[in-house]
Amino acid sequence: MRLKDKIALITGGAQGIGEGLARKFAEEGAVVYVADVKQAEGEALASCLREAGHEAAYVTLDVTNEESWKAAYAQVVARFGRVDILVNNAGINIRDPIEEMSVASLDMMLAVNVRGPFVGIKNVIPIMRRNGGGSIVNMSSICGLVGHAFTTEAYTVTKGALTLMTKAVAVRHAKEGIRCNSLHPSTVNTPLVQTVLKDPEKRAQRLGEIPLGRLATISDVAGAAVYLASDEASFITGVSLPVDGGLTAG
Repeated sequence: MRLKDKIALITGGAQGIGEGLARKFAEEGAVVYVADVKQAEGEALASCLREAGHEAAYVTLDVTNEESWKAAYAQVVARFGRVDILVNNAGINIRDPIEEMSVASLDMMLAVNVRGPFVGIKNVIPIMRRNGGGSIVNMSSICGLVGHAFTTEAYTVTKGALTLMTKAVAVRHAKEGIRCNSLHPSTVNTPLVQTVLKDPEKRAQRLGEIPLGRLATISDVAGAAVYLASDEASFITGVSLPVDGGLTAG
């Protein structure tokens, strides 16, 4: 097991990609903290993981609130004394084009997608430093690497910021044993995406841009996250890893 006895906190971990990450990390031996504002779903997932023989717990976390971050970390540290892995997965996408995007909507996206990871990293660095290092994995997007015809400008702004935040943290804190990398999925085959892609034209657009000819799966993303979080990637930091079937290679 590649994450045996690692203490991992996964934001937005209650549903969707976050749930897939939590399940995969638990299967690989990590102690998983499902961090989310969705208490019922988070507690249900943590209970399910425990029933499967894994060690997991739910922790309330509003990523936009620094006090919420501090309280979440305090809960983990009180029990285990450390945080080995932080996965900044929580994110939102308000799908208004730039001419229709309200400032309030932009601020909300920035708060979740940029301020959230920033504050989470800010407060985990001292914990990781005390324990000789750790791994931070930021969930960006292909939109953190390139402009994308089917994605709005505001989302691209937030994911681009997260990509360079990753590199800045990686360079500054490498000598402390803290690694920081970002993942960049293309469209991931989630229930929400399946609903959107019931439209044949939209489905053809999304599949047509991917050289490997299929959508990313949650398993694809989770497998890449496990690798970056694990000691197998001990010499990898500041990397922007596409999980996109070759979309950004062209």
